[in-house]
Amino acid sequence: MINSDVFNCVNVLSKAADGAWKRNEAIANNIANVDTPGYKRQDVSFETELKHALKASRYVTLDEKINELNKSGLDRIEARTYRDHSGFAYRIDGNNVDIDNENVELASNQIKYNGIIQSINDHFNNLKTVCK
Repeated sequence: MINSDVFNCVNVLSKAADGAWKRNEAIANNIANVDTPGYKRQDVSFETELKHALKASRYVTLDEKINELNKSGLDRIEARTYRDHSGFAYRIDGNNVDIDNENVELASNQIKYNGIIQSINDHFNNLKTVCK
């Protein structure tokens, strides 16, 4: 993590990219286990953790909330993998992975990840422009 207020937004975006990457791994694991009897799909909780951290802030603007988050607890926000609907199964063999749903989730997550990476690149391009 970079210790400068200039990079607070990048630090949060970096955490979000890590969360999206971890979700990509969970979805890939789900797809790989689509035919495994008893397998329960996995998902990643990151957006909820970040949303709670931002709502807990005493500040009003997003910039102030991000600055506070970088100073007080960005390291505590982690993408957590969990079993989704572990007691629910689509099939008789106990597996609850729906391949069509997983493919949609994978495409959606890839778009989200690419958007986060583009935002990080834009931030650094803006900093390069300011430095010129």
